[in-house]
Amino acid sequence: MSEQPASEPVVQPTVEQTTAEEAKGPSKSLLKKQAKEEARLKKKEENLRKKEEAEREAKEKKYRDAAAVTIEEDKSLPTAERTKIFKLRDFIGKRVKVYGWCHTVRRQATLAFLILRDGTGFVQAILSGRLTQTLNAINLKDESTVCVYGTIVEDERAAHMGIELQADYWELMGESPGLPINQDANVDTQLDERHLVHRGQKASAHMKVRSIVTQCFRDHFFSKHYHEVCPPTLVQTQVEGGSTLFQLKFFDEDAFLTQSSQLYLETMLPSLGDVFCIAQSYRAEKSLTQRHLAEYTHIEAERAFIDFEDLLQTVEELIADVTQRVFDKCGDLIRLCNPEADKILEVVTKNRPFKRMTYAECIKFCNEHNIYKDPKTEEHFKHGDDITDAPERQMLQIIGVPVLMIKFPLEMKAFYAKKCADDLELTETVDVLVPGVGEIIGSSMRVDNYQELLEGFEREGIDPKSYYWYIDQRKFGTTSHGGYGLGLERYLMWLLKLPSVKQACLYPRLMYRCKP
Repeated sequence: MSEQPASEPVVQPTVEQTTAEEAKGPSKSLLKKQAKEEARLKKKEENLRKKEEAEREAKEKKYRDAAAVTIEEDKSLPTAERTKIFKLRDFIGKRVKVYGWCHTVRRQATLAFLILRDGTGFVQAILSGRLTQTLNAINLKDESTVCVYGTIVEDERAAHMGIELQADYWELMGESPGLPINQDANVDTQLDERHLVHRGQKASAHMKVRSIVTQCFRDHFFSKHYHEVCPPTLVQTQVEGGSTLFQLKFFDEDAFLTQSSQLYLETMLPSLGDVFCIAQSYRAEKSLTQRHLAEYTHIEAERAFIDFEDLLQTVEELIADVTQRVFDKCGDLIRLCNPEADKILEVVTKNRPFKRMTYAECIKFCNEHNIYKDPKTEEHFKHGDDITDAPERQMLQIIGVPVLMIKFPLEMKAFYAKKCADDLELTETVDVLVPGVGEIIGSSMRVDNYQELLEGFEREGIDPKSYYWYIDQRKFGTTSHGGYGLGLERYLMWLLKLPSVKQACLYPRLMYRCKP
Protein backbone atom coordinates (compact mmCIF):
# COMPACT_ATOMS: atom_id res chain seq x y z
CA MET A 1 0.00 0.00 0.00
CA SER A 2 1.44 3.35 -0.99
CA GLU A 3 1.84 6.00 1.65
CA GLN A 4 -0.46 9.01 1.61
CA PRO A 5 1.31 12.33 1.44
CA ALA A 6 1.07 14.23 4.69
CA SER A 7 -1.37 17.13 4.55
CA GLU A 8 0.16 20.54 4.91
CA PRO A 9 -0.65 22.35 8.14
CA VAL A 10 -3.18 25.22 7.94
CA VAL A 11 -1.43 28.46 8.60
CA GLN A 12 -3.47 30.77 10.82
CA PRO A 13 -2.89 34.50 10.45
CA THR A 14 -1.01 35.99 13.29
CA VAL A 15 -2.45 38.69 15.50
CA GLU A 16 -0.09 41.16 13.88
CA GLN A 17 -1.34 40.21 10.37
CA THR A 18 -5.03 40.50 11.36
CA THR A 19 -4.47 43.86 12.96
CA ALA A 20 -2.68 45.07 9.87
CA GLU A 21 -5.57 44.01 7.59
CA GLU A 22 -8.08 45.80 9.80
CA ALA A 23 -5.92 48.90 9.82
CA LYS A 24 -6.13 49.08 6.02
CA GLY A 25 -10.03 49.32 6.28
CA PRO A 26 -12.62 48.20 3.69
CA SER A 27 -11.64 48.06 0.06
CA LYS A 28 -12.50 50.87 -2.38
CA SER A 29 -14.98 48.64 -4.23
CA LEU A 30 -16.80 47.79 -1.00
CA LEU A 31 -16.95 51.44 0.01
CA LYS A 32 -18.32 52.35 -3.41
CA LYS A 33 -20.96 49.62 -3.14
CA GLN A 34 -22.01 50.78 0.34
CA ALA A 35 -22.27 54.39 -0.79
CA LYS A 36 -24.38 53.39 -3.76
CA GLU A 37 -26.79 51.42 -1.51
CA GLU A 38 -27.03 54.31 0.95
CA ALA A 39 -27.85 56.68 -1.90
CA ARG A 40 -30.50 54.28 -3.22
CA LEU A 41 -32.18 54.00 0.17
CA LYS A 42 -32.02 57.75 0.68
CA LYS A 43 -33.61 58.34 -2.71
CA LYS A 44 -36.30 55.75 -1.95
CA GLU A 45 -37.09 57.45 1.35
CA GLU A 46 -37.19 60.83 -0.37
CA ASN A 47 -39.53 59.54 -3.08
CA LEU A 48 -41.78 57.98 -0.44
CA ARG A 49 -41.81 61.24 1.49
CA LYS A 50 -42.68 63.20 -1.64
CA LYS A 51 -45.41 60.71 -2.52
CA GLU A 52 -46.93 60.91 0.95
CA GLU A 53 -46.69 64.69 0.84
CA ALA A 54 -48.37 64.77 -2.56
CA GLU A 55 -51.12 62.45 -1.36
CA ARG A 56 -51.62 64.55 1.73
CA GLU A 57 -51.84 67.73 -0.30
CA ALA A 58 -54.19 66.08 -2.79
CA LYS A 59 -56.37 64.86 0.04
CA GLU A 60 -56.43 68.28 1.66
CA LYS A 61 -57.32 69.86 -1.67
CA LYS A 62 -60.01 67.25 -2.21
CA TYR A 63 -61.51 68.04 1.18
CA ARG A 64 -61.23 71.81 0.59
CA ASP A 65 -62.96 71.45 -2.74
CA ALA A 66 -65.59 69.13 -1.27
CA ALA A 67 -66.31 71.54 1.57
CA ALA A 68 -67.16 74.16 -1.02
CA VAL A 69 -69.63 71.88 -2.81
CA THR A 70 -73.23 72.21 -1.69
CA ILE A 71 -76.30 70.44 -2.96
CA GLU A 72 -79.96 71.38 -2.69
CA GLU A 73 -83.15 69.61 -3.55
CA ASP A 74 -84.60 70.71 -6.87
CA LYS A 75 -88.00 72.05 -5.87
CA SER A 76 -89.16 71.98 -9.48
CA LEU A 77 -89.21 68.19 -9.39
CA PRO A 78 -92.36 66.31 -8.32
CA THR A 79 -92.76 65.99 -4.56
CA ALA A 80 -90.99 62.84 -3.37
CA GLU A 81 -93.27 60.34 -1.64
CA ARG A 82 -91.82 58.78 1.48
CA THR A 83 -91.99 54.98 1.44
CA LYS A 84 -90.39 51.83 2.77
CA ILE A 85 -87.99 49.85 0.60
CA PHE A 86 -90.21 46.79 0.28
CA LYS A 87 -92.87 48.91 -1.46
CA LEU A 88 -90.55 50.48 -4.04
CA ARG A 89 -91.65 48.31 -6.96
CA ASP A 90 -95.01 50.08 -6.70
CA PHE A 91 -93.24 53.38 -7.50
CA ILE A 92 -91.42 52.60 -10.77
CA GLY A 93 -91.02 55.85 -12.70
CA LYS A 94 -92.00 57.92 -9.68
CA ARG A 95 -89.99 60.11 -7.33
CA VAL A 96 -89.57 58.77 -3.80
CA LYS A 97 -87.89 59.57 -0.51
CA VAL A 98 -86.21 56.64 1.26
CA TYR A 99 -84.56 56.51 4.67
CA GLY A 100 -82.08 53.76 5.45
CA TRP A 101 -78.70 52.53 6.55
CA CYS A 102 -75.84 52.18 4.07
CA HIS A 103 -75.35 48.43 4.05
CA THR A 104 -72.40 48.94 1.70
CA VAL A 105 -70.81 51.96 0.01
CA ARG A 106 -68.89 51.51 -3.25
CA ARG A 107 -67.32 54.23 -5.40
CA GLN A 108 -66.46 54.08 -9.09
CA ALA A 109 -65.14 57.12 -10.96
CA THR A 110 -67.81 59.82 -10.55
CA LEU A 111 -70.46 57.43 -9.22
CA ALA A 112 -71.29 56.12 -5.76
CA PHE A 113 -73.34 52.96 -5.26
CA LEU A 114 -75.16 52.66 -1.95
CA ILE A 115 -76.94 49.48 -0.92
CA LEU A 116 -79.62 50.79 1.43
CA ARG A 117 -81.59 48.79 3.97
CA ASP A 118 -84.41 49.81 6.28
CA GLY A 119 -85.41 46.47 7.82
CA THR A 120 -87.99 45.79 5.11
CA GLY A 121 -85.56 45.14 2.27
CA PHE A 122 -82.53 46.28 0.26
CA VAL A 123 -82.21 48.60 -2.75
CA GLN A 124 -79.30 50.10 -4.65
CA ALA A 125 -79.17 53.89 -4.79
CA ILE A 126 -76.89 55.53 -7.37
CA LEU A 127 -75.37 58.95 -6.70
CA SER A 128 -73.73 60.85 -9.54
CA GLY A 129 -72.24 64.26 -10.35
CA ARG A 130 -72.22 66.80 -7.53
CA LEU A 131 -74.01 64.35 -5.24
CA THR A 132 -70.72 62.43 -4.95
CA GLN A 133 -68.50 65.51 -4.52
CA THR A 134 -69.69 66.86 -1.17
CA LEU A 135 -67.72 66.41 2.02
CA ASN A 136 -70.39 64.08 3.37
CA ALA A 137 -70.20 61.97 0.20
CA ILE A 138 -66.42 61.64 0.43
CA ASN A 139 -66.62 60.60 4.09
CA LEU A 140 -69.62 58.29 3.69
CA LYS A 141 -68.98 54.80 5.12
CA ASP A 142 -70.92 51.61 5.77
CA GLU A 143 -73.71 51.89 8.36
CA SER A 144 -74.17 55.64 7.93
CA THR A 145 -77.84 56.63 7.89
CA VAL A 146 -79.10 58.63 4.93
CA CYS A 147 -82.21 59.96 3.27
CA VAL A 148 -82.15 59.58 -0.52
CA TYR A 149 -84.49 61.31 -2.97
CA GLY A 150 -84.81 60.05 -6.51
CA THR A 151 -86.65 58.11 -9.17
CA ILE A 152 -87.24 54.36 -9.15
CA VAL A 153 -86.12 52.76 -12.42
CA GLU A 154 -86.52 49.17 -13.49
CA ASP A 155 -83.30 47.25 -14.22
CA GLU A 156 -83.29 43.48 -14.62
CA ARG A 157 -79.59 43.43 -13.72
CA ALA A 158 -80.23 44.97 -10.32
CA ALA A 159 -79.56 42.49 -7.52
CA HIS A 160 -82.37 43.77 -5.32
CA MET A 161 -85.97 43.59 -6.60
CA GLY A 162 -84.90 44.36 -10.19
CA ILE A 163 -84.97 48.11 -9.52
CA GLU A 164 -82.60 50.96 -8.69
CA LEU A 165 -83.01 54.34 -7.07
CA GLN A 166 -81.51 57.05 -9.30
CA ALA A 167 -80.79 59.79 -6.78
CA ASP A 168 -81.28 63.50 -7.43
CA TYR A 169 -80.64 64.60 -3.84
CA TRP A 170 -79.59 63.06 -0.54
CA GLU A 171 -78.97 63.98 3.08
CA LEU A 172 -76.68 62.49 5.70
CA MET A 173 -78.64 61.65 8.84
CA GLY A 174 -75.97 59.97 10.96
CA GLU A 175 -72.27 59.28 10.43
CA SER A 176 -70.57 55.92 10.95
CA PRO A 177 -66.88 54.96 11.09
CA GLY A 178 -67.71 51.60 9.47
CA LEU A 179 -68.22 48.28 11.23
CA PRO A 180 -65.37 47.07 13.49
CA ILE A 181 -66.37 43.41 13.02
CA ASN A 182 -66.64 40.97 10.13
CA GLN A 183 -67.97 37.46 9.57
CA ASP A 184 -64.56 35.93 10.27
CA ALA A 185 -64.46 37.20 13.87
CA ASN A 186 -64.30 34.52 16.57
CA VAL A 187 -67.42 33.40 18.42
CA ASP A 188 -66.77 35.41 21.59
CA THR A 189 -66.21 38.61 19.60
CA GLN A 190 -69.39 38.02 17.63
CA LEU A 191 -71.34 37.51 20.86
CA ASP A 192 -69.79 40.63 22.44
CA GLU A 193 -70.70 42.65 19.34
CA ARG A 194 -74.08 41.00 18.82
CA HIS A 195 -75.73 44.40 18.44
CA LEU A 196 -73.61 44.98 15.33
CA VAL A 197 -73.75 41.39 14.07
CA HIS A 198 -77.53 41.77 13.76
CA ARG A 199 -76.94 44.31 10.97
CA GLY A 200 -75.55 41.58 8.71
CA GLN A 201 -77.87 40.14 6.07
CA LYS A 202 -77.77 36.57 7.42
CA ALA A 203 -78.22 37.50 11.10
CA SER A 204 -81.01 39.90 10.15
CA ALA A 205 -82.70 37.13 8.17
CA HIS A 206 -82.57 34.85 11.22
CA MET A 207 -84.40 37.44 13.32
CA LYS A 208 -86.99 38.08 10.60
CA VAL A 209 -87.73 34.37 10.32
CA ARG A 210 -87.94 34.17 14.11
CA SER A 211 -90.56 36.92 14.12
CA ILE A 212 -92.61 35.19 11.43
CA VAL A 213 -92.29 31.79 13.13
CA THR A 214 -93.61 33.27 16.37
CA GLN A 215 -96.54 34.77 14.48
CA CYS A 216 -97.25 31.40 12.82
CA PHE A 217 -97.35 29.61 16.17
CA ARG A 218 -99.91 32.15 17.35
CA ASP A 219 -101.89 31.77 14.12
CA HIS A 220 -101.90 27.99 14.61
CA PHE A 221 -103.23 28.27 18.15
CA PHE A 222 -105.86 30.88 17.34
CA SER A 223 -107.05 28.83 14.36
CA LYS A 224 -107.76 26.02 16.83
CA HIS A 225 -109.50 28.33 19.31
CA TYR A 226 -106.82 28.42 22.02
CA HIS A 227 -106.60 31.43 24.31
CA GLU A 228 -103.24 33.09 24.97
CA VAL A 229 -102.31 33.79 28.60
CA CYS A 230 -99.34 35.51 30.24
CA PRO A 231 -98.14 33.51 33.26
CA PRO A 232 -95.73 34.96 35.84
CA THR A 233 -92.01 34.41 35.45
CA LEU A 234 -91.24 35.09 39.13
CA VAL A 235 -92.34 31.93 40.94
CA GLN A 236 -91.94 29.96 44.17
CA THR A 237 -92.36 26.48 42.69
CA GLN A 238 -90.30 24.17 40.52
CA VAL A 239 -91.32 22.17 37.48
CA GLU A 240 -88.18 20.50 36.13
CA GLY A 241 -86.05 19.86 39.20
CA GLY A 242 -84.49 22.13 41.81
CA SER A 243 -80.93 21.86 40.51
CA THR A 244 -81.73 23.99 37.45
CA LEU A 245 -83.46 26.86 39.25
CA PHE A 246 -82.17 30.43 39.27
CA GLN A 247 -82.85 31.59 42.82
CA LEU A 248 -83.37 35.22 43.82
CA LYS A 249 -84.84 37.39 46.54
CA PHE A 250 -88.38 38.62 46.01
CA PHE A 251 -88.38 41.35 48.65
CA ASP A 252 -88.01 39.27 51.84
CA GLU A 253 -88.98 35.93 50.30
CA ASP A 254 -87.13 33.33 48.28
CA ALA A 255 -88.23 33.06 44.66
CA PHE A 256 -87.07 31.64 41.34
CA LEU A 257 -87.08 32.46 37.66
CA THR A 258 -89.59 30.14 36.05
CA GLN A 259 -88.50 26.90 34.40
CA SER A 260 -91.86 26.48 32.71
CA SER A 261 -95.33 28.02 32.69
CA GLN A 262 -97.01 24.62 32.51
CA LEU A 263 -98.53 24.59 35.98
CA TYR A 264 -100.14 28.00 35.51
CA LEU A 265 -101.49 27.01 32.11
CA GLU A 266 -103.13 23.95 33.65
CA THR A 267 -104.99 26.15 36.12
CA MET A 268 -106.60 28.08 33.25
CA LEU A 269 -108.15 25.07 31.52
CA PRO A 270 -111.40 25.19 33.55
CA SER A 271 -112.00 28.84 32.68
CA LEU A 272 -110.59 29.26 29.17
CA GLY A 273 -110.38 25.79 27.70
CA ASP A 274 -107.27 25.11 25.61
CA VAL A 275 -104.55 27.67 26.36
CA PHE A 276 -101.03 28.60 25.28
CA CYS A 277 -98.29 31.05 26.12
CA ILE A 278 -95.09 32.29 24.50
CA ALA A 279 -92.80 33.35 27.32
CA GLN A 280 -89.23 33.19 28.58
CA SER A 281 -88.11 30.21 30.65
CA TYR A 282 -84.86 29.81 32.56
CA ARG A 283 -82.66 26.81 33.28
CA ALA A 284 -79.53 26.97 35.41
CA GLU A 285 -78.08 23.97 33.62
CA LYS A 286 -74.29 23.98 33.40
CA SER A 287 -74.40 22.84 29.79
CA LEU A 288 -72.29 24.23 26.96
CA THR A 289 -73.85 22.26 24.12
CA GLN A 290 -75.03 23.76 20.85
CA ARG A 291 -78.69 23.41 21.87
CA HIS A 292 -78.73 24.63 25.49
CA LEU A 293 -79.50 28.14 26.72
CA ALA A 294 -79.90 29.58 30.21
CA GLU A 295 -82.83 31.67 28.93
CA TYR A 296 -85.01 30.68 26.01
CA THR A 297 -88.40 31.35 24.45
CA HIS A 298 -90.81 28.64 25.54
CA ILE A 299 -93.96 27.94 23.53
CA GLU A 300 -96.25 25.97 25.84
CA ALA A 301 -99.82 24.75 25.55
CA GLU A 302 -102.34 22.68 27.53
CA ARG A 303 -105.44 20.86 26.31
CA ALA A 304 -108.36 19.47 28.30
CA PHE A 305 -110.44 16.35 27.66
CA ILE A 306 -107.81 14.52 25.60
CA ASP A 307 -106.05 11.17 25.82
CA PHE A 308 -102.47 10.17 24.97
CA GLU A 309 -103.24 9.47 21.30
CA ASP A 310 -104.83 12.92 21.01
CA LEU A 311 -101.68 14.42 22.49
CA LEU A 312 -99.41 12.64 20.01
CA GLN A 313 -101.52 13.88 17.12
CA THR A 314 -101.54 17.38 18.62
CA VAL A 315 -97.74 17.78 18.72
CA GLU A 316 -97.38 16.29 15.25
CA GLU A 317 -100.01 18.62 13.82
CA LEU A 318 -98.32 21.57 15.54
CA ILE A 319 -94.99 20.96 13.80
CA ALA A 320 -96.53 20.20 10.40
CA ASP A 321 -98.99 23.09 10.37
CA VAL A 322 -96.63 25.76 11.70
CA THR A 323 -93.85 24.72 9.31
CA GLN A 324 -96.24 24.95 6.35
CA ARG A 325 -97.46 28.37 7.52
CA VAL A 326 -93.88 29.64 7.85
CA PHE A 327 -92.95 28.51 4.33
CA ASP A 328 -96.10 30.11 2.96
CA LYS A 329 -95.13 33.44 4.54
CA CYS A 330 -91.35 33.55 4.02
CA GLY A 331 -90.16 30.53 2.07
CA ASP A 332 -87.57 32.55 0.11
CA LEU A 333 -86.11 33.99 3.30
CA ILE A 334 -85.84 30.51 4.82
CA ARG A 335 -84.11 29.21 1.69
CA LEU A 336 -81.64 32.10 1.89
CA CYS A 337 -80.64 30.84 5.34
CA ASN A 338 -80.97 27.13 4.56
CA PRO A 339 -80.79 26.10 0.89
CA GLU A 340 -81.96 22.59 1.88
CA ALA A 341 -85.04 23.82 3.73
CA ASP A 342 -87.51 22.29 1.27
CA LYS A 343 -86.46 18.85 2.49
CA ILE A 344 -87.73 19.78 5.96
CA LEU A 345 -91.07 20.93 4.57
CA GLU A 346 -91.44 17.70 2.61
CA VAL A 347 -90.58 15.52 5.62
CA VAL A 348 -93.09 17.13 7.99
CA THR A 349 -95.96 17.50 5.52
CA LYS A 350 -95.69 14.36 3.38
CA ASN A 351 -94.22 11.78 5.76
CA ARG A 352 -97.03 11.56 8.25
CA PRO A 353 -97.77 10.15 10.69
CA PHE A 354 -94.35 10.73 12.24
CA LYS A 355 -92.30 7.69 13.17
CA ARG A 356 -93.04 6.53 16.73
CA MET A 357 -90.50 4.72 18.91
CA THR A 358 -90.75 3.87 22.58
CA TYR A 359 -87.94 4.86 24.90
CA ALA A 360 -87.03 1.16 25.18
CA GLU A 361 -86.88 0.85 21.38
CA CYS A 362 -84.58 3.88 21.18
CA ILE A 363 -82.24 2.35 23.77
CA LYS A 364 -82.18 -0.86 21.74
CA PHE A 365 -81.61 1.07 18.49
CA CYS A 366 -78.60 2.89 19.95
CA ASN A 367 -77.03 -0.32 21.24
CA GLU A 368 -77.60 -2.16 17.95
CA HIS A 369 -76.01 0.68 15.97
CA ASN A 370 -73.04 1.17 18.33
CA ILE A 371 -74.23 4.58 19.48
CA TYR A 372 -72.58 4.67 22.87
CA LYS A 373 -73.50 6.32 26.13
CA ASP A 374 -69.78 7.09 26.48
CA PRO A 375 -67.81 6.88 23.21
CA LYS A 376 -64.49 6.79 25.10
CA THR A 377 -65.33 3.66 27.07
CA GLU A 378 -67.82 2.35 24.46
CA GLU A 379 -70.34 1.89 27.25
CA HIS A 380 -73.78 0.92 26.00
CA PHE A 381 -77.03 2.45 27.19
CA LYS A 382 -79.16 0.65 29.72
CA HIS A 383 -82.77 1.10 30.81
CA GLY A 384 -83.12 4.33 32.81
CA ASP A 385 -80.25 6.15 31.08
CA ASP A 386 -80.92 9.53 29.52
CA ILE A 387 -80.10 9.57 25.81
CA THR A 388 -78.18 12.84 25.73
CA ASP A 389 -77.94 15.26 22.84
CA ALA A 390 -74.95 13.80 20.94
CA PRO A 391 -76.21 10.17 20.86
CA GLU A 392 -79.70 11.49 20.13
CA ARG A 393 -78.43 13.30 17.04
CA GLN A 394 -76.49 10.22 15.93
CA MET A 395 -79.65 8.15 16.16
CA LEU A 396 -81.65 10.70 14.17
CA GLN A 397 -78.95 10.97 11.53
CA ILE A 398 -79.46 7.27 10.80
CA ILE A 399 -83.26 7.39 10.99
CA GLY A 400 -83.44 10.59 8.92
CA VAL A 401 -86.97 11.71 9.88
CA PRO A 402 -88.67 13.26 12.93
CA VAL A 403 -89.38 10.78 15.73
CA LEU A 404 -91.94 10.74 18.52
CA MET A 405 -90.06 9.04 21.38
CA ILE A 406 -92.77 7.84 23.77
CA LYS A 407 -93.34 6.10 27.10
CA PHE A 408 -90.37 7.08 29.25
CA PRO A 409 -89.75 5.29 32.57
CA LEU A 410 -91.50 6.84 35.56
CA GLU A 411 -88.23 7.59 37.38
CA MET A 412 -87.03 9.75 34.46
CA LYS A 413 -90.01 12.09 34.44
CA ALA A 414 -91.36 14.82 36.71
CA PHE A 415 -94.07 14.49 39.36
CA TYR A 416 -96.82 15.62 37.00
CA ALA A 417 -96.31 12.90 34.32
CA LYS A 418 -99.21 10.45 34.07
CA LYS A 419 -98.53 6.71 34.32
CA CYS A 420 -99.43 4.32 31.51
CA ALA A 421 -102.52 2.32 32.41
CA ASP A 422 -101.01 -0.91 31.05
CA ASP A 423 -97.60 -0.46 32.72
CA LEU A 424 -97.34 1.69 35.84
CA GLU A 425 -93.54 1.86 35.49
CA LEU A 426 -93.92 3.85 32.26
CA THR A 427 -95.45 7.26 31.57
CA GLU A 428 -97.64 8.79 28.90
CA THR A 429 -94.84 11.05 27.73
CA VAL A 430 -93.38 12.02 24.37
CA ASP A 431 -90.34 13.92 23.14
CA VAL A 432 -90.42 15.19 19.56
CA LEU A 433 -86.98 14.64 18.02
CA VAL A 434 -85.79 16.14 14.73
CA PRO A 435 -82.60 15.47 12.73
CA GLY A 436 -79.72 17.86 13.35
CA VAL A 437 -81.00 19.04 16.71
CA GLY A 438 -82.66 16.29 18.73
CA GLU A 439 -85.44 17.14 21.15
CA ILE A 440 -87.49 20.23 20.32
CA ILE A 441 -90.67 19.34 22.26
CA GLY A 442 -91.20 17.75 25.66
CA SER A 443 -94.76 16.62 26.31
CA SER A 444 -96.91 14.48 28.57
CA MET A 445 -100.36 13.71 29.79
CA ARG A 446 -100.67 15.28 33.24
CA VAL A 447 -101.59 13.45 36.42
CA ASP A 448 -105.30 14.10 36.97
CA ASN A 449 -105.79 12.05 40.16
CA TYR A 450 -105.43 13.89 43.47
CA GLN A 451 -103.78 11.03 45.39
CA GLU A 452 -101.46 10.11 42.52
CA LEU A 453 -100.26 13.71 42.31
CA LEU A 454 -99.42 13.73 46.03
CA GLU A 455 -97.48 10.50 45.51
CA GLY A 456 -95.57 12.22 42.72
CA PHE A 457 -94.56 15.05 45.04
CA GLU A 458 -93.42 12.52 47.64
CA ARG A 459 -91.44 10.59 45.03
CA GLU A 460 -89.61 13.77 44.01
CA GLY A 461 -89.11 14.95 47.60
CA ILE A 462 -91.13 18.12 47.02
CA ASP A 463 -93.16 19.80 49.75
CA PRO A 464 -96.67 20.15 48.24
CA LYS A 465 -97.57 23.10 50.47
CA SER A 466 -96.52 25.72 47.90
CA TYR A 467 -98.47 23.88 45.20
CA TYR A 468 -101.91 24.09 46.84
CA TRP A 469 -103.28 26.09 43.90
CA TYR A 470 -102.05 23.44 41.47
CA ILE A 471 -103.31 20.51 43.54
CA ASP A 472 -106.74 22.14 43.74
CA GLN A 473 -107.22 21.44 40.03
CA ARG A 474 -107.60 17.77 41.00
CA LYS A 475 -110.14 18.61 43.72
CA PHE A 476 -112.46 20.93 41.84
CA GLY A 477 -113.50 19.04 38.72
CA THR A 478 -110.48 17.10 37.48
CA THR A 479 -110.23 15.81 33.92
CA SER A 480 -107.82 14.06 31.60
CA HIS A 481 -105.51 16.68 30.13
CA GLY A 482 -102.06 17.09 28.63
CA GLY A 483 -99.66 19.60 27.20
CA TYR A 484 -96.22 20.34 25.87
CA GLY A 485 -93.39 22.82 25.68
CA LEU A 486 -91.39 23.71 22.57
CA GLY A 487 -88.09 25.58 22.53
CA LEU A 488 -88.39 28.25 19.84
CA GLU A 489 -84.63 28.52 19.35
CA ARG A 490 -84.31 24.77 18.81
CA TYR A 491 -87.11 24.83 16.25
CA LEU A 492 -85.29 27.64 14.41
CA MET A 493 -81.98 25.79 14.64
CA TRP A 494 -83.65 22.88 12.84
CA LEU A 495 -85.58 24.96 10.30
CA LEU A 496 -82.62 27.17 9.32
CA LYS A 497 -79.93 24.50 9.80
CA LEU A 498 -78.03 26.69 12.25
CA PRO A 499 -74.85 25.43 13.92
CA SER A 500 -76.13 26.52 17.34
CA VAL A 501 -79.20 27.93 19.10
CA LYS A 502 -77.12 31.05 19.73
CA GLN A 503 -77.73 32.20 16.16
CA ALA A 504 -81.49 31.98 16.79
CA CYS A 505 -81.35 34.34 19.80
CA LEU A 506 -81.49 38.09 19.97
CA TYR A 507 -78.90 38.15 22.78
CA PRO A 508 -78.12 34.60 23.97
CA ARG A 509 -77.79 33.90 27.68
CA LEU A 510 -75.37 31.06 28.26
CA MET A 511 -73.32 29.60 31.03
CA TYR A 512 -70.69 32.32 31.74
CA ARG A 513 -72.40 34.87 29.45
CA CYS A 514 -75.01 37.42 30.51
CA LYS A 515 -74.03 40.32 28.23
CA PRO A 516 -74.62 42.48 26.33
